[in-house]
Amino acid sequence: MKKDIHPDYRFVIFQDNSCDLTIRTRSTVQTKDKITWEDGQEYPLVQLDISSGSHPFFTGKQKLLDAAGRIDRLKKKFGDKVALGSQKKKKPEAPKLTMRERLRAAAMLDEKKPEETSAEKKD
Repeated sequence: MKKDIHPDYRFVIFQDNSCDLTIRTRSTVQTKDKITWEDGQEYPLVQLDISSGSHPFFTGKQKLLDAAGRIDRLKKKFGDKVALGSQKKKKPEAPKLTMRERLRAAAMLDEKKPEETSAEKKD
């Protein structure tokens, strides 16, 4: 590695201000604040507004959205436009032919084939 181009990788204290969570880990983050840790040494301090200790997803206090209510509001706002746009349009079905009709169509195609070229006749 080249010298003097990499940031200092050292122990840092991350403290969540919204709850009582303090974590000591290694980081290259730059800060001017310092704190004395449990082992008696002084470490750089990074203060956080939210962390895994206070985030609703990690604490289990996350509110689930009412998806059905959201769909109802969308339908109320846009009406039938939403309902029509969500349905797939079906392709019209080809008419079903009987065996006799299929054979006639095949025979007609055979009759309409172009005549052999002069090169094919020589072979």
